Amino acid sequence: MQLIQRLRGENGCPWDKKQTPATLSVYLIEEMYELVDAIGSKSPEDVCEELGDVLFQLLFIADIFHDSGQFDIQDAARLNLQKMIRRHPHVFGEATAATSEDVRRQWHRIKTAEKKSSSDTGAPAGILDSVPTGLPALLRAYRISERAARTGFDWTSLSGVMEKVEEEWAEFKAEVRKIETTASGSDAAERENLSLEFGDLLFTLVNVARFARIHPETSLADAIRKFEKRFRHMEAAALQDGVPLESVSHDDFNRLWENAKSSIG
Repeated sequence: MQLIQRLRGENGCPWDKKQTPATLSVYLIEEMYELVDAIGSKSPEDVCEELGDVLFQLLFIADIFHDSGQFDIQDAARLNLQKMIRRHPHVFGEATAATSEDVRRQWHRIKTAEKKSSSDTGAPAGILDSVPTGLPALLRAYRISERAARTGFDWTSLSGVMEKVEEEWAEFKAEVRKIETTASGSDAAERENLSLEFGDLLFTLVNVARFARIHPETSLADAIRKFEKRFRHMEAAALQDGVPLESVSHDDFNRLWENAKSSIG
């Protein structure tokens, strides 16, 4: 906090002095993604460093609000402590929760009650209201489907969701064939339909992940990380042979890919 106050002080840094919570929110998001990436890399040193960067952004934002006389970081911590204690009555009260699913249901009930009591309009909060609109689409799809499922609007089994995936895949392929077999393949309406069908497929796959107790965001991040490692291995191998990757034949691409898979998994 002393460092931040020095940076924002009279003889501090011109860039730091002109920052606002709105401008810093962009950097906070970037730092959060870097932290997530560090966690995925399983490097304690990287996680430690990125945690510090995220903490710095949080304290920076808090200091701006403190200077405006609205609240300080202690107020934020105090509110969070009260909320966490209130939402864990099975730890700090008389309630019971034997499983993590019991905890999730209880948490949702308490959170819903909090939202209703804090509503200025008195109108009941919608089931999906607590899902931020600014979330990345994959994360938001997961949260939206999770909230909807709590009402009972859900499949009864993983196999049922898988059947829906097959149905959505068939609809997407039908749109692809329609574009490929007509002269109007670039028609805006047809491209929009194709995009919508692909979106339906992705959303259903998110529900598959939810049923399988896999988070789609971390699963996709792991898959991307694996692909990157293999692709970089291919690129290095091609350069060792004195051939740019762009000039490699189709057969050599397959050979390099298989070598990358066997070398790094």
